[in-house]
Amino acid sequence: MKELIYNRTRRIVRFIVYILLPVAGGGWVGVSCSDFLYDESDQVMYADDHQLASDADTLWAMAGIMNKMQAIADRTILLGEVRGDLVDLTAQASSHLRQIALFNVSDTNKYNRPRDYYAIINNCNYFLANADTALRNNRGEYIFRKEYAAVKAFRAWTYLQLALNYGRVPFITEPILSMDDSEKQYDLYDIGQVCNYFISDIAPYADIEMPAYNTIRNTDSRLFYFPIRLLMGDLYLWSGQYREAAQSYYQYLATRNGQNSAYPISTSSVRFSRTDTHWTNTTGSWMTSSFQDEKYTSNGELITMIPGDSIPAEGNYSELRDLFNTNENNEYKESITPSQSIIDLSAAQRYCHYTTGGEFVYPPASGLEANKRGDLRLQAVYSSSDNMNIVVNGKRIKNYATVSKYATRNVHLYRRSMVYLRLAEALNRAGYPRMAFQILKRGLNNNVIEQQVVPFYPPKDAAFLRSFRFPNTLYVLETTSQQSNENTMGLHAHGCGFAANDTTYVMPDDATIADSLTRQQYQIEQVEDLIMDEEALEFAFEGHRFYDLMRVALRRNDPSYLARRVYQRRGTAQEGTMHSLIQADLTDTRNWYLPLK
Repeated sequence: MKELIYNRTRRIVRFIVYILLPVAGGGWVGVSCSDFLYDESDQVMYADDHQLASDADTLWAMAGIMNKMQAIADRTILLGEVRGDLVDLTAQASSHLRQIALFNVSDTNKYNRPRDYYAIINNCNYFLANADTALRNNRGEYIFRKEYAAVKAFRAWTYLQLALNYGRVPFITEPILSMDDSEKQYDLYDIGQVCNYFISDIAPYADIEMPAYNTIRNTDSRLFYFPIRLLMGDLYLWSGQYREAAQSYYQYLATRNGQNSAYPISTSSVRFSRTDTHWTNTTGSWMTSSFQDEKYTSNGELITMIPGDSIPAEGNYSELRDLFNTNENNEYKESITPSQSIIDLSAAQRYCHYTTGGEFVYPPASGLEANKRGDLRLQAVYSSSDNMNIVVNGKRIKNYATVSKYATRNVHLYRRSMVYLRLAEALNRAGYPRMAFQILKRGLNNNVIEQQVVPFYPPKDAAFLRSFRFPNTLYVLETTSQQSNENTMGLHAHGCGFAANDTTYVMPDDATIADSLTRQQYQIEQVEDLIMDEEALEFAFEGHRFYDLMRVALRRNDPSYLARRVYQRRGTAQEGTMHSLIQADLTDTRNWYLPLK
């Protein structure tokens, strides 16, 4: 029955309301929806048409929301990545993608459809307004409570995406079900207002379990939801409430697998083989465990994804595989490729190798293959060749490119490494750069916090730092002996070898700065730069980069932080060329956002 309900989600169209957002005189004076809604529309669900009063209603409503989430899945990745500095476009790319990359998005761009976000929001508003959370089934179980919390999270996440992409957005928390509703005027909320509203809105539901509809299309349905503590961390982070953000991320890690449990980062990495003396052979499970494993387990990397259709004709089939990879669908011509910026950043890292002789050595500065220099994560997920000469279906193929992060039909949004890096970002800005740095270098357990963090801060900070409990028996640091119970490493070790033993990868500091507050601010900005580099190395192509740059630029009140990096997409030597192609002035924050139709 549950499988049948999922497979027939198209019938949920009666729940859907699209909202058109008119602009008057070039600016917002309120929002009216009457241009689209009318009494006979089969896309409007009126209050007397249906009530949510049974288990089946719950499933139908959730399926409808998930169906509309599919409509924004691809653009969630593309708007966050194509506007950043880690990818570039090929000649194959569409005009829609090119507009995004050059910050010149038109009203007709297929990725600029704010009404798709409001379709999700109106479905959520309808569910929240009509679900009776006190209602129980004949077994005494609450029918709507888990779904109610999940829908609250869907709505909060969708509003966050709207604010990140459009700046100030119409804020609507009641369902639009009539012509009178559609003609009302709505306030505009910016990112701070959105975050503060939804922090309060979802906090009471943080301890409610996610719905579980067992396996749907061979995928555990728990991966379809946004954990509320994790989402609260993001809302706090964007609103500049860093201690609260750090606590929320930590609480998610500490409770994800139940009380008194652990969710360690694991020791998955990509490294040169121990016996390799020529720096050519790499090995490791970082790529497969991070991107191709879609099972929900106590140690799984994937946290949240939007499930995609398996049939292109269904309408919500993800095109990401066709954009990042060469295949028959695109005549073996990809549209998106790694930028010179990410190639340069990867090559600039220093790899620390541990030999079979028990020594720590570094690869030579020259003589390595281009994709084996520095951090190894890029070569683990991206490969290409223009010297192919194979025949596929009777056609000779000369070009090949693949980004293995896009190998399934589903769109991944949250994974474990992101939680740890955002925890580092929050701790750093909360005033604890040394603890943030340990997440990069060693990983955290109680010994690391006591020995490498607490001694460097005043006693008044000790209680806060010790509230982040990573028991040594549950978070076992990686060693060179690599025992089977080791499950924790620094994030930098994912691609740079034994980072914990790298004597050149150290906590940034400047002892010549006499003033303690000035010195701490120096450390915070330097560690933040390392975190941003790590997020680029770890999450390249995953749709986060532009938002990461935006968050830091806004935090520092320095729009040029974002502008410089985007203009250097094709390398520092081509900054002027890129600046001339992107005619928008990115030091003006108004040019960061898409135009609202």
